[in-house]
Amino acid sequence: MNSKPRYLPFKNGLLILLLVVSGMSFAQTKVEQIEELLNTYQEYGKFNGSVLVSDQGKVIYKKGFGMANMEWDIPNQPNTKHRLGSITKQFTAMLILQLVAEGKLDLNKPITTYLPDYPKTSGDIITSHHLLTHTSGIPNYTSFPKFMEDESRNPYTPEAFLKIFAEKPLDFIPGEKFSYSNSGYFLLGVLIEKLSGKSYEQMLQDKIFTPLNMKDTGYDNHADILKNRASGYEKQGGAYVNSRYLDMSIPYAAGSLYSSVEDLYKWDQALYTTSILPQKYMTLYFNPSIPAFGNAHYAYGWGVGYAKIGKSKDSIYAIGHGGGINGFNTNISRTTSNKSLVVLLNNTGGAPLNDITTAIRGIMHGKAYDMPKKSVADAVLAVIEDKGIDAGITHYNTIKNSDTYSLSETEMNAIGYQLMGTDRVEDANKVFQLIVKEFPKSSNAYDSYGESFMKLEKNDLAIKNYRKSVVLNPNNQNAITFLKELGDDVSDLVKEVKVSNAILDTYIGKYELQPGFILTVTREGNQLKTQATGQSIIDVFPKSENEFYLKVVDAQLVFNKNDVGNIGSVTLFQGGREMEGKKIE
Repeated sequence: MNSKPRYLPFKNGLLILLLVVSGMSFAQTKVEQIEELLNTYQEYGKFNGSVLVSDQGKVIYKKGFGMANMEWDIPNQPNTKHRLGSITKQFTAMLILQLVAEGKLDLNKPITTYLPDYPKTSGDIITSHHLLTHTSGIPNYTSFPKFMEDESRNPYTPEAFLKIFAEKPLDFIPGEKFSYSNSGYFLLGVLIEKLSGKSYEQMLQDKIFTPLNMKDTGYDNHADILKNRASGYEKQGGAYVNSRYLDMSIPYAAGSLYSSVEDLYKWDQALYTTSILPQKYMTLYFNPSIPAFGNAHYAYGWGVGYAKIGKSKDSIYAIGHGGGINGFNTNISRTTSNKSLVVLLNNTGGAPLNDITTAIRGIMHGKAYDMPKKSVADAVLAVIEDKGIDAGITHYNTIKNSDTYSLSETEMNAIGYQLMGTDRVEDANKVFQLIVKEFPKSSNAYDSYGESFMKLEKNDLAIKNYRKSVVLNPNNQNAITFLKELGDDVSDLVKEVKVSNAILDTYIGKYELQPGFILTVTREGNQLKTQATGQSIIDVFPKSENEFYLKVVDAQLVFNKNDVGNIGSVTLFQGGREMEGKKIE
């Protein structure tokens, strides 16, 4: 009688203890998996930087990998300061919304309301909303010919640098489409200074960094002595070199901040509160505004949309942004449904941070994930540098389908441009030839191949490949521009294709690209429209009877017939990759 009550508490207590130990073991397993993943990425030369991962608002992992300074063998740590690149944009957008909340700025008024000296031809039709969402049409100054060679080392005041792009004609009517533009965010910095009477740097300190105790974050002035500042490096062949100098007055409000993973965790946590911005404007801050980056949307300084969870077909709504600046690339990804965060700051440039983030997300959700593989591009470049282009191509054909190596169009394209940048244009041309053979649906591959022929003064072949690029992506203005410069008549490429409403109606329906991720196709008049789950409606335009392209992003849709002649699926092509969705309604 008396033994039973004494037994049950013990038994329940043991059960509770086992549950706690089991939970701890599961958490440790996650940490061990993240550790193994990142160690392998470092081993393969694909990550060198600082990492922080949080789950349910609590940090579960933070560590540095590789060297913050290779000359002095100083390791990266969680408090190492890295340049952020375009992650800066979310801080610029926050300052803008703070000005809106204070009644000093109307997002929908022309920018000439506040900057009367800005050219009225464009300034009278551009709003701050356009600037925040990359829909202003202002040409992106970092894409100007020879900009990096001619301008990037020179110091400028914001007002002086504004003249670099302010007088240029717009690429399109403001609000018409998304086109990533550092110029727009540079202009937002000027707007902040004008309305506040303080420098952009001081506003950041006063309105964000000091209130949030972000002591390891600031504007990266080259002259400042910063403890724990990482040096930037870039790969060249099989080794690293110091990255090219960039005067930090150039990226300004589009990309001149530095921070640590620990400070970005403080930033993440603050965004769940109203400590620096009222809730009304915080909602506006993250509101999806325009389709961008494939299946995502752009908000104000953030990309928002559903992100993959490891190798699974599951996805989760994520808020994030990447950054790239000489010697650094960065990524921050927040999933607010479980208050998780992944921050990756890399100081060797070009690391596959999206792949790493996807894998970590898989680990955190208990899903399968991809471990890194050795880079085909890195291995091929090493052989090219050592034994020449022919040996490099032979090695490429040997390893490209190996389970040990991964073949990336982007990485192969990068080594082609690296060779072209050192006047080895013939070698670059042969690399681009490999890419178009491997990725025949990629508009960018043919664009690069065409550029190499143009540099070799083989204009007929340049025209041929630029034309292929435009056929694959009729919205490739770069290729159209060069075709015109080469004297080609592009009227047949830009002509309007018409498809009858009867045929368009056969495409109407719902297509499952991933479980729970549906592409809905509708028609209004003679305009075919698509809408992905949780995203806004996008117009698509025909380039043939069953092939359509998007103007807002570099992507295409091909409607496929089944065995009985009805439309059974749609294939989405983007960036050399494809995804097929079965018609379900």
